[in-house]
Amino acid sequence: MISSPSIPVPELSLYDVLKKTSKENGQKIAYEFLGYEYTYNQFVSQVDDLSLRLKKLGVKMGDKVIICLPNCPQAFISFYAISRLGAVSVMVHPLSSSNEIEFYVEDSGSKVCITMDMFANKFPEIGKTSMEKLIVTRITDTFSPLKRFFAKLFVKEAKPVKVNDPKATMWMDFMKMNISDVDKSMPQVSPDEPASILYTGGTTGRNKGAVHSSRSFNVTAMGMIELSGILGEGDTMLTQMPMFHGFGLCTCVHLPVCIGLKCVIMPNFTLDSLCKTIVDYKVNFIAGVPSMYEKMVDNEYLKKADLSFLRGIFCGGDSMSTESKARFDNFIAEHGCTRKIRIGFGCTECLTATAITPKFEERPGSVGVPIPGMMYKIVQIDTTDEAPDGEYGEMCISGPALMMEYLNNKEETENTLRVHEDGRTWLHTGDLGCIKDGFIYFTNRIKRIIITSGYNVYPSQIEEILGQHPSVESSCVIGVPDRLRGMKVKAVIVLKQGVEPSEETKASISSFVKKNVSSYAKPREYEFVDSLPKTKLAKVDYRALEKREIERLESTSE
Repeated sequence: MISSPSIPVPELSLYDVLKKTSKENGQKIAYEFLGYEYTYNQFVSQVDDLSLRLKKLGVKMGDKVIICLPNCPQAFISFYAISRLGAVSVMVHPLSSSNEIEFYVEDSGSKVCITMDMFANKFPEIGKTSMEKLIVTRITDTFSPLKRFFAKLFVKEAKPVKVNDPKATMWMDFMKMNISDVDKSMPQVSPDEPASILYTGGTTGRNKGAVHSSRSFNVTAMGMIELSGILGEGDTMLTQMPMFHGFGLCTCVHLPVCIGLKCVIMPNFTLDSLCKTIVDYKVNFIAGVPSMYEKMVDNEYLKKADLSFLRGIFCGGDSMSTESKARFDNFIAEHGCTRKIRIGFGCTECLTATAITPKFEERPGSVGVPIPGMMYKIVQIDTTDEAPDGEYGEMCISGPALMMEYLNNKEETENTLRVHEDGRTWLHTGDLGCIKDGFIYFTNRIKRIIITSGYNVYPSQIEEILGQHPSVESSCVIGVPDRLRGMKVKAVIVLKQGVEPSEETKASISSFVKKNVSSYAKPREYEFVDSLPKTKLAKVDYRALEKREIERLESTSE
């Protein structure tokens, strides 16, 4: 078992952390979006205003409010406004399917949902579920009329999407609502109250809401700041990692808010826009997934760029090979950067990285050491018995960054958060790793998982949906190496007797999956086969299919 000593952490709610920062850094820029800057004082005013409007809708302590938005000011403002009320933000991926969104609404019991017009029609009809109010915004809605006019000159904005539900409320109308009669008093919110819910497949692949407190955010953010040495080294954080993911929400939003950094918000992510933004804004800190960094070294915008302004580069969401890390480190060194990538490890159940490469030391292949206040240990598979130093087993984590529970799922909570013989609660991650000489090493998932562009995809979920299609007898979903995404999702399918393996059948299955699966998780390739390989225990041998794909790739590259 290894740990890092605790450090002082604000005993404050998410909102109160923002308020404290604004008192100390009121005139500093809090965020920049599409060329327009907003100070911390302005940010707090926006948050306070929205919180009163939500209060007028009846949002109160403990209520759940869905935020289904890309990175934009509305998402930032909503996240902290909900905290001010003592309510709980429910972070939802905007590319989720209609069925998934309906599940998130019902499972969380959210009465109010905030989304962008292009995603609004995926929400259930108001009154059909617990949802009583759907607030729909557009990308430039937080701008003044003059700023909105100039923004449209330089930003190609999609045509307005017609919102089908007549009961939905547009953000601009909502912000004109009279709130003079609203009681301005706000509840005292403890850092140990539920603050945000992030949905994850966890270790089983079933969607579950990981409930996190403000303390979880504060401990993680301050721990990363302390261990990586961010404080005083720069003032700008690139916020391109999505807010519906713990990595983006804590590392790229709450961490900078804790110490008064400026967030450069990117609503649309492409490799070119990412690299151009890094160079144009001379961003000091960036966070991303391995596939992002692997592609950056070949980007035209960086080939002749001076990158000496980079002070912190963080990597998580997937394992990064030592070769890829060395290639990126060498690339940025050739462009004037004196730092290297800091690898981190974490999961939604512990919010984000609870182990990272410390500032002054790294070990090849390691994900670093625990952040302050957190503990790691390795246990033998399917036990709570600690494994000897250097022996591989399941990675377990303990400390205040852990989730409080899986929402409405006592059985899975007890299976994932277990009290060991030492009396501590330990998160069983389902990941295989070891500890050597005080450093943590992660290898892979113990159970099946595909990580594509940093997102977790659980094959069992996709297979269950495929099994509901009338043409599918059985299926196996695997990950196939892909230069663009790291891995791409492929479905190998056995059709029912009498069904032709035609392009029409494939299109029908693909369309069905698209309606029920997030766009990032849908199979990019389909293959029809007569039968699936089986193990000696008569289970589908997915490893044999994965091996076959690798052999195919190797043969075509020769």
